[in-house]
This record gives sequence, structure tokens and C-alpha cells, in this order.
Amino acid sequence: MDALPDLTAYDAVLFDLDGVLTPTAEVHMHAWQTMFEELFATWDIAPPYTERDYFDHLDGKKRYDGVASLLRSRDVEVPWGDPSDPPTADTVCGIGNRKNAVFERVLRADGIAAYPGSLRLLDALAAAGTPVAVVSSSKNAEEVLAAARIRDRFAVVMDGVIAERDHLASKPAPDVFVEAARMLGVEPARSAAVEDAISGVRSAAAGGFGLVVGVDRGVGAQDLVDAGAHVVVKDLEEFVR
Repeated sequence: MDALPDLTAYDAVLFDLDGVLTPTAEVHMHAWQTMFEELFATWDIAPPYTERDYFDHLDGKKRYDGVASLLRSRDVEVPWGDPSDPPTADTVCGIGNRKNAVFERVLRADGIAAYPGSLRLLDALAAAGTPVAVVSSSKNAEEVLAAARIRDRFAVVMDGVIAERDHLASKPAPDVFVEAARMLGVEPARSAAVEDAISGVRSAAAGGFGLVVGVDRGVGAQDLVDAGAHVVVKDLEEFVR
């Protein structure tokens, strides 16, 4: 196997959060499944929700964009609503908030821990003085980072809250990765981006990052390469062996 590139050689490394630094993707998947299975049953929507729906419509996207995409795949249209909508509202925002209530309950009950391999890579980058940032579509990023006790490692956290405030387009558009690089004071072409979602890899590739790393947590290595990943690993520990 060819040697992996040296991430410390880049001006900065920008990481997705869920599924890259922490196994929160599994919590998100469980929360989406629980919420949509109940919604589909109540509204008599077919075909049933499947795990593939998560990867095709939800993974890596801002919450409300994901809801709209999945409902559209079933030819269901509901009003967009407003982010302040209660979880009981039958709007895109209400449905997204319904899922988030499930996610927060699970996170508070079970907690979260960073992947050991990801921590080892963060340690190596810190030792080399390489700046790092988080680029997440999630509005829960700050809570997750705090729960995993790694918030203090990142000077920049570009999350769903900032993206919504600044009207930045959701992944796979390049906006959030490019803005995070600007906040760090680095050029995308001289920086690396690390993602596990197809939409995230497309976002980083569209942003012109010098290296796009795909982390295969179940999407499939070839799908990540097809989306624009230059290299694919199973775990970030492979960069520090």
C-alpha cells in the first residue's frame, strides 16, 4: 500500500465531527430512524425508511435540508416553517426539531467519547503545531465537542448554527469548508479536509482543498473516492502509525 500523506505538511487540517472525530453519527442515525419510522407510520408514507436513506439524504447535511430531501424522495411536501417551530409542528423545521429532541436525549443519557485513533492524530497535529478546525453541519457540534472533552483543541468550530446565521449553503456546497479556512487564516489549496460523508467529501473537493481524506465508516471507500476523496482510510490512526 502507498504511504499516506503527512498531514503535518499542510497549513491546517479541517475535520468533520460526526463519524470523523466522534461516533455521534451512530446517535444521529438512531435518532433519525426513530423519528422517521414513527412519522412514516403516522402519515402512511411508503416505502419505509431504511438505513440507505440516511446516507442518501441526511448524512452531512444541515438538519432541515436533510428533512426536505428525504420527504421529497417520497413525494411529500410540507411547509418549511421556522427554526423556532416546536417539535410537534408538521413543518420541515418542526420535523427536524423533533429529531433533535431525540438526539439530545440520547447524548445526555449516554454521553460520547472521541475515537481513539482520531485523538492520536489530533495529538500528533498539536505536537507539530498544525492548526485544526471542526466543520460540521450539526447545530449540536458545540455540545458534542464539550461532551467528548475536546472543544479546547479547536480554535475554529464552523457548525450549523453559524451556517444558518451567515446563510451559508449546506454541504455538498463548498461554503462551510471555505469559510472555516478563512476563519483559520489559511488557503484551502494548502490545507487538508477530513470527511466521512459523501456530501462532505464533495463539499471539500468543491472548495479546492489540497487533500481530501475520506474516512470509511460504512459509506464505502469507492463512493468516497467517486465523490472526490484523494485517499480513504478506515480510521485516522492510520496517519500516525
